[in-house]
Amino acid sequence: MSELRQRMVEEMQLRRYAERTQQSYLEAVTKLVRYVGKAPEQITAEEVRTYFLYLTNEKGLSRSSVNQAICGLKFLYEEVLKVEWSVFGIQRPRTAKKLPVVLSREEVYRLLAHVQKPGSHVFLSTVYSCGLRLQEGLNLTVADIDSDRKLLAIRQSKGAKDRYVPLPQATLELLRQYWQQHRHPKLLFPGRPAPGQARQSVLKPMDASVAQKAMKQALQGSGIQKAATVHTLRHSWATHLLESGVNLRLIQQWLGHSSLSTTAQYTHLTRNAETVAGELIDQLMSPLLQIPTPLEDDAPTAQW
Repeated sequence: MSELRQRMVEEMQLRRYAERTQQSYLEAVTKLVRYVGKAPEQITAEEVRTYFLYLTNEKGLSRSSVNQAICGLKFLYEEVLKVEWSVFGIQRPRTAKKLPVVLSREEVYRLLAHVQKPGSHVFLSTVYSCGLRLQEGLNLTVADIDSDRKLLAIRQSKGAKDRYVPLPQATLELLRQYWQQHRHPKLLFPGRPAPGQARQSVLKPMDASVAQKAMKQALQGSGIQKAATVHTLRHSWATHLLESGVNLRLIQQWLGHSSLSTTAQYTHLTRNAETVAGELIDQLMSPLLQIPTPLEDDAPTAQW
């Protein structure tokens, strides 16, 4: 590892960046160096500009992929090399605002019924019922469960923040049943053991690809045509809570969103909000029909 790469790694570690973020930033720098053929300190602003034109026009990368590359390179130059990113004249492209895919409650239950393996079934059930990100679910430990208060601790998540989310009784029972099968002293979802290795001695959690594959197979088996991923379960959970009348601020807290506007996107995904509101108003006002209406003495009794 070069001295510059080591310095970049250390700077990211000091900021407690997630492992995936570190890998993404390092990869962004590696690709630039390979394209230009120079060390980062020697690359000019014009060469950086040419590189991003190549990514956009020839490679056809999405806005999010280009943004990711910019974030990695900006970190290197500003935080490690102490060079202002503005000298390169590269700005992050605006990301298209797309509403996330959401499954109905019936679709979620149908999907989970088609998950074949116990570990994957309990994992996806937990992700949905607690509104978790994929990596948050994989990193869960036995110590994260507070059975008495029915809470699940999510530690050092996105933005290096901790939070608690409600733990439904049904999910707690599923986790207990699955733990009885593997009895790992720490992990709730231990990875696959090597040949001859005891499950209890596995050091790493289930691989993300296992959950993603299980999700894909369940979608196919259930006949659901939506372009759903594991993260779709989190979106669906938030939407279903909103539809059930849970306060938006609470959902923001449980999702770990810094901004309420991020959580507010789910208001656009609820089942025809005006229709739901209309149904609630109907229920609220229905007792009015039970109250006798006084008639004028000479009022006609004709029906219409």
